Amino acid sequence: MPIIHYILQDGSTRSIDAKAGASVMETAIHHNVRGIDAECGGSCSCATCHVYVADADRSRLPLPDEMENELLDGVASQRLPGSRLSCQIAVTSELDGLTVRIPESQV
Repeated sequence: MPIIHYILQDGSTRSIDAKAGASVMETAIHHNVRGIDAECGGSCSCATCHVYVADADRSRLPLPDEMENELLDGVASQRLPGSRLSCQIAVTSELDGLTVRIPESQV
């Protein structure tokens, strides 16, 4: 199973064995990772699953599509180059070791 590293708002890290095919958001919700609210349940319509992908991992992901880009323009915390919606990142074996940081606020 791929491991996803979540850097929490307090600076600590939780490393979770993720199921391939699930999203980074679903993995966080199923493992009670605080700070990823996912109010829309993963339908890419609320931006409350915003994360910052580590610089070293950004090239491992496909670019965000138009809908994700539009939602990222309205996130509560500052949009940075590594900003992504975790509901749009599908876990694959190639993403083993992916690190994402949870922003200070989702709302």
